[in-house]
Amino acid sequence: MSGLLGARTCPGPGEASDLKSPQGARFREPLTEARFQQLFGDAEQEPELLAESRLSLLCRLWRRRARACSGPGAWRLLLARLPPLRWLPHYRWRAWLLGDAVAGVTVGIVHVPQGMAFALLTSVPPVFGLYTSFFPVLIYTLLGTGRHLSTGTFAVLSLMTGSAVERLVPEPLGGNLSGIEREQLDAQRVGAAAAMAFGSGALMLGMFALQLGVLSTFLSEPVVKALTSGAALHVLVSQLPSLLGLPLPRQIGCFALFKTLAAVLTALPRSNPAELTISALSLALLVPVKELNVRFRDRLPTPIPGEIVMVLLASVLCFTSSLDTRYNVQIVGLLPGGFPRPLLPNLAELPRIVADSLPVALVTFAVSASLASIYADKYSYTIDSNQELLAHGVSNLISSLFSCFPNSATLATTSLLVDAGGNTQLAGLFSCAVVLSVLLWLGPFFYYLPKAVLACINISSMRQMFFQMQELPQLWRISRVDFAVWMVTWVAVVTLSVDLGLAVGVVFSMMTVVCRTQRWEKRRGKSRCGEARQWSAWGDFPARPGWESDPCFLPRVQCLALGLAEGTELYRPLRERHKLLQIPGLCILSYPTPLYFGTRGQFRRTLERHLGLREGGKETPKTDGPPDAVAEPIRVVVLDCSGITFADAAGAREVVQLSRRCRDAGIHLLLAQCNASVLGTLTQAGLLDRVTPEQLFVSVQDAAAHALERLESAGPKSCTVWV
Repeated sequence: MSGLLGARTCPGPGEASDLKSPQGARFREPLTEARFQQLFGDAEQEPELLAESRLSLLCRLWRRRARACSGPGAWRLLLARLPPLRWLPHYRWRAWLLGDAVAGVTVGIVHVPQGMAFALLTSVPPVFGLYTSFFPVLIYTLLGTGRHLSTGTFAVLSLMTGSAVERLVPEPLGGNLSGIEREQLDAQRVGAAAAMAFGSGALMLGMFALQLGVLSTFLSEPVVKALTSGAALHVLVSQLPSLLGLPLPRQIGCFALFKTLAAVLTALPRSNPAELTISALSLALLVPVKELNVRFRDRLPTPIPGEIVMVLLASVLCFTSSLDTRYNVQIVGLLPGGFPRPLLPNLAELPRIVADSLPVALVTFAVSASLASIYADKYSYTIDSNQELLAHGVSNLISSLFSCFPNSATLATTSLLVDAGGNTQLAGLFSCAVVLSVLLWLGPFFYYLPKAVLACINISSMRQMFFQMQELPQLWRISRVDFAVWMVTWVAVVTLSVDLGLAVGVVFSMMTVVCRTQRWEKRRGKSRCGEARQWSAWGDFPARPGWESDPCFLPRVQCLALGLAEGTELYRPLRERHKLLQIPGLCILSYPTPLYFGTRGQFRRTLERHLGLREGGKETPKTDGPPDAVAEPIRVVVLDCSGITFADAAGAREVVQLSRRCRDAGIHLLLAQCNASVLGTLTQAGLLDRVTPEQLFVSVQDAAAHALERLESAGPKSCTVWV
């Protein structure tokens, strides 16, 4: 394309004015959109540019559905929905089987104590944590696309579910329940937790049916990390009564963390010395073991199973010393053998738990999708976000029939699986085998396990979430906006609740996205103290500290005037320190942001300033050239739409209104490089009633070449202004 556009130079005495191309040659005529489609369009046209009737569209969709119902189409659908059919034929048995077996057994050993611990966090008996560590893992192995993902009980979901369960099925005020009353209360709470799993699974399946896997992009990394870090603090505080042996009711709702702290401090003199001692010894073993596993992960063949060692030691100690009868230490008790009878959750409870199921579904998908993406990028494979919705939706829905509570991918066990040498989803089957052996045969060995040990396991498993706060200094250096999102989400989670904090974080994150679509304008001005300042043209922030309180720092949409670089056909912003050509009478503007209801006002004002348009009449147009340059009335304007990624109805109407005002002011408007979606929206808004197809060009260079021809044929010769 070099040599497409020429530059006009000032004729000297006795010289004729001539249009010179940057390279001294011209290769083709300017291409409009219509001409380009005639030459290169046909079958390769964008669907949005095709004037397709509703009948033809329905026929095309029907043919696509018919192809999907054929034999090859059904096989492709089966391959897409059952990932083992794709990766199992290529499984490297000699290289991967041992690693999957070791990793699966290691994760299964950790699942046993963690499942029981997170069940107490969910306010249900410990055995239901084992069920939740079995059925979801088995289902995800068949449907999931994350090769290194470990699913099961997750502390954040257990905390959210437990708060909802405590609100739906509160404990009687007296607190002294008989054995039968306690069993009835536990059964009601198990039903409420299973109903939440059913509701969240149904919501995720609905999202899968609508192909809403893209929603995971709206839960940004700062939001997810701040959510898990704040929830870890909630878990720590909620386990303090169990650590100290205090029979305190669970606090729910806003400010529950502070209410729990106040209740613990008030009841601290009534703490149980035996349970306090068990908790201190358990933490003294678990925390160093966790640290050793992290520091020496490359040297250890498999991570040290500190949780199961602690469980065995505490059970033996409690049994030999009769701590449950002599010192009133709370123990797990009998774990029923086998599996529960499949039972459909009480559907009458669904309307009450929909509001609680929605944040659970969002957190499940966000955490699972982000974890799967991290390890997929690390090990060079891809995941299907919509298939992940299906996998976790089916996992929660079916496991709720077996009295399981909501589940998702877990941070700790996923990291453990990778460190232990796991390679594929097959490791989940070995993990299920370990949990199955406990459910069928080894359950009685956990009868004397103190519940304080499970509380310590809950707290020690939060280590990775607490350490996410170490990334804050680096996040501050990289992006202060993301730092603000992180802090706002974390404060909202800690002070309010996990679900409300999630809502606040998502809304605040989206607000920052909307604000950042309105680029910061590079401008000069004076502050109240009279100091002249100049801002960065392209950055989200000014180039120096102290920008927050400066009144000259105004958010504006950045509409840049372009000039031609000498000897090329490249157009650059005139504000850049380059030697650029500015043609009198021609204005080339680039609008590098989406055009929607939030930016249409700035779009109108900035173009009015550049073109000299006002409702009350014409004014002198704004120039980006040297101060001593004489402003000439603009006769042709080229609007570069390559940066307009989308336009809504309000933005499209602004462009139509601009075309009318330009025509009334005697300015010839040319549009360049509109993508198919934007062009379709503008067409529907009536743009072609104001402009002709000959005013739509495929590139800025083509539009500028046409503008120069129009200027040369319509008026007196003008001199090029060098900027």
